[in-house]
Formats: sequence, C-alpha cells, structure tokens
Amino acid sequence: MSSWKLLGEILVQEHAVARSRIDEALASQKESGRPLGEILLVMKTITPELLAQALASQHGLPFLDKLVGPFANEELLDQIPIGFAKEYRIFPMERRDGRLRVAVADPLDSRPLNDLAVLTREFIEISVAAPDEILRAINRSYEERAGGTQEFIEDIEAGGGGSLASGLEPADLLDASDEAPVIRFVNSLITQAYKQRASDIHIEPFESELIARYRIDGILYEVFRPPHKAQASITSRIKIMSNLNIAEKRLPQDGRFRVRIAGKDVDVRVSTLPTAFGERVVMRLLDKTSNVLTLEDVGMGPDMLRQVAGMIQKSHGIFLVTGPTGSGKTTTLYAALTRLNSREKNIITVEDPIEYQLPGVGQIQVNAKINLTFAAGLRSILRQDPDIIMVGEIRDGETAEIAVQSALTGHMVFSTLHTNDSAGALTRLVEMGIEPFLAASSIVGILAQRLVRTICSHCREAYEPSPEMVQEMGLAGSVPTGTRFYRGTGCPQCMGIGYRGRTGIYELMPVDEQVRDLLLQNKDSGTIKNAAVKKGMKTLREAGLELAMTGQTSIEEVLRVTQEEV
Repeated sequence: MSSWKLLGEILVQEHAVARSRIDEALASQKESGRPLGEILLVMKTITPELLAQALASQHGLPFLDKLVGPFANEELLDQIPIGFAKEYRIFPMERRDGRLRVAVADPLDSRPLNDLAVLTREFIEISVAAPDEILRAINRSYEERAGGTQEFIEDIEAGGGGSLASGLEPADLLDASDEAPVIRFVNSLITQAYKQRASDIHIEPFESELIARYRIDGILYEVFRPPHKAQASITSRIKIMSNLNIAEKRLPQDGRFRVRIAGKDVDVRVSTLPTAFGERVVMRLLDKTSNVLTLEDVGMGPDMLRQVAGMIQKSHGIFLVTGPTGSGKTTTLYAALTRLNSREKNIITVEDPIEYQLPGVGQIQVNAKINLTFAAGLRSILRQDPDIIMVGEIRDGETAEIAVQSALTGHMVFSTLHTNDSAGALTRLVEMGIEPFLAASSIVGILAQRLVRTICSHCREAYEPSPEMVQEMGLAGSVPTGTRFYRGTGCPQCMGIGYRGRTGIYELMPVDEQVRDLLLQNKDSGTIKNAAVKKGMKTLREAGLELAMTGQTSIEEVLRVTQEEV
C-alpha cells in the first residue's frame, strides 16, 4: 500500500460522490462518533456495495464483486458455524498453503478475524465483498452442505437418539450440527424438502418400514426410508416443534411452526393421523418470503388475461374458480386480489387457512372450534363495508346463499368450488339450494383450472408421435399430422424427473344470456358446456394441447390432468 487515503477522499475522487455530502457526513460524525461509512449509508449517499469497494481500495485489499464458487469445502464449513459467519458477515472461501482466504464486509473489524485465526490456527488472508453478497454465499454454501440426511439415518441406526427437546429451535436449520441424530434428521428432512421445492412432506409408517415422501410439483416421490425403530422419536420431535401433545397418539392433531432455512422464513403446517401401524405425519411447507404471483405469472395468455381482468373489475357479482384440491385455485384468487388491491377499495377475505399475507387486505382465519365458519365470517364481513370479498371455499348452502346475496347487494365476491369444469359450478350451486334465477343473475364468470408440470428446459427434446400413439391417446382429429411434441429426458437440474415447475391451464366461461337461459331451463352441465364451446370457449384439454405443442409441457401431462374430459 503506497499511501493511505481517507475514506471520504476515495469516495469523492474514485466514485464521484459529492463533496458536500461527505462534509455533511463528517459534521454528523463529530457529533455522534459513528463511522463515516455507516453515516453515509443512513444518508443513502452510497450503497453497501460502494462502501465495500471503497474500503477495499483504502486498505489495499482485493474487492470481490461476486462470490462464485467452488468455494469452501464441507470440512471448513463444519469448522465455522453458520451463526458466526452470518453475525460478522465473513465467508470462508478456501484453505491453501496454510492460509485461510475469507471475504469480509468490514476489514476494520478485527475481532472475528482474530477468533478465526485462533480457531483454525492459520494465517487469515482477506478480501472485501458487499454484505448482501457475503450473506448469499453463506446461505448457498451451507445449504448445499446440509444434505446429509442419509448420514443422520446411519446415526439413528447405530443407536444414537439423544434428547428430542433440545431447548429452543436453532435460528437457522442449517446451523444444527451439534444436535441429536433424530433432531438433525428432522431438520435435514425439512431443509432437503425446501431445496427440492417440495410442497409437502409425508412420513408414513407401515408394518415393517417407515417411508418419507416429498410432493414435488403435485407428484409424490419416495426420498428416504428411515429406520422403523425411529418412528416414535421422529413423530415426537415434530410434535414438540408444533406444540402438539406428544402423549396423545389416538386422536388426529393439527399444529404449525416456523423455521428459517438459508435465511428464509418457512411456515410449516403439521397434521398427524393415527393409523394401524402408528401416526402418519404430513407437513406442508409455505415460503413466507415468496411473493404472491400475478395473473401474468400463473400462465394466462393475453386473451385470457383480458377476459378475466374485465370480469374481476366489475362492481358486483360472483367470480368463481373451480378445480380439484391442489389445482392452484387460491393462488389465482390471490393474484386477482393483488391486481385489484388499492387504497380506494376495502378488501376482506375469510380463508382456511390463510396461506399468504396480502398487504392492505383484511384476512380472517376460519376457526371451527369457536364456530367461526365461512358463513359466520361472511356475515361479519358484510358489516365491515367491504367493496371486495373473498371466500376461501363455498362448502355448503348457507355460505352459497350469503355469497349470492352479497353479490346481488353490490359487492364483488371471489370464491372457489370443487367441480371438474366451469359449467359444473352452476349446477353445483343449484344442488346446494340456490335458486337458478339467483345463480344466473349473480355469477359473472367461472374459471376452471389445472396445474401441469412444465418440461425441464435443460433436458427437453422434441419427438413426433406415431399415428398409433395419437390414436391410443384419443387425440385423433385433435392433432395435425406431423405435429412435434416435447418431453424431458431427465437431468441433475430436474433430479431426473424431466419436469421442473408448474403452470396453469384454464377454461373460462362467461355467464352470458344464453348460459343464463339454459340454467333457468334446468339444463345439465354438459348441455351448458357444449353451448359455451360452440360460442368459442376453449376447454381445459384444448388449452393443455396448445401448451404441449409449444413445448412447455408434455402430452402425457395434459392427458393426466384432464382425464375426466375423456
């Protein structure tokens, strides 16, 4: 280092920061005694990245814009706890020739460097990086290292059990290396599920074996077979985390807990169910840090988007989304509410459960124990002067009746129904006791939907199906000769499955005069659907075939989710 420069001079000369802002920060520093860089950050004069760059220049140290591996090996990560690395924003990169290379955010803070030197007995070689970049590298590296579920299974088989209730949960599940084998196994099971984008974890006991499965993109995959003797310990550990009664094994129980995985908050809903061979446990994972999707994100094309936007922006009426469990109905309703959400509108929902928090929206959780049902919640909402109401699901005639009356008295109501297609929703409401003329006059549109898995972009290949295959699939006449379809061959990116992620296919039925007339004549859902198709409604299968022809999904996947249309 040839000459020492003041931090303010470096920022002015090398990064074009205004001299007046530096002088203002220096005046503040005389009063408060705080570091100049910290004051400039509070003043929003510089960014953390710019401060890190200037500190590196001041101390003659290398500045790393990106921390891209391969970096620290497992031995090094095991030696340095994730809590220590996060607290001091220090990332161990590599060990070479008796030196330990680390990236730090603040080279002036010598305490963690001294601790690290004592811990590793090595000379510490420093580079500087932005705090957020260091945090990303810590999360990424420790998350990759935390995949040793099989190692914990071996510990359990070897007889290691340990205490199940080791005080409070660790701040981050990746920082749990010193826990008992069963605790580490459960932590790792949840961490692996999160890494593989699983929505649910199933732990299922049978007569002589215990199976753990993940639901990924709607399909269950077996992932582990823990020792059968560990069943009670694993179940008890999950119950402790969920604040459930570990002594009660004869009745179903529901609970929840929250964990942090690689710095992200994950909400876990737990359900236990007694069976002949012990308690089954299902855990649903909800990433609290993920953003609510928009209507564009859920896979709607421009034409569909325009029609749906026109329906949901009406001043009153009912907009229904239908489909089986797990078809993305609630996500679509959240996307619709997000589009409509503004300070001028009062939006209230009643849900079971509340899956995501919507800023600016009043959300009510159904609670059957205190008789807060959908119907009771909906009645109360009407006294809160709402503009838009969302009812998680219309399950009974009472809820349906209040929803219809709400729509007829000037409110826009969103809800879901479990029916196979859009036309079936109309007849289902009539079966619930709603008069046909009320259903016809209150409903503005019905959207049926399914989720199809999208082909992995890393291993996608095109192929031309044989005429026999097209005939066997029941697509003769629907698919022109020479049409090319696509499939995934399986690769490490998609864990050999051939699919990665999901998108929606949709069937939108506007409730126009013709549909209303057919409903008033008590026509069945098939007749109503045929009339809508003649007027241009695209069915779920047709929407799926379009996606398959563009290579987004496979024909087998479309047939799987639309098989009831055959």
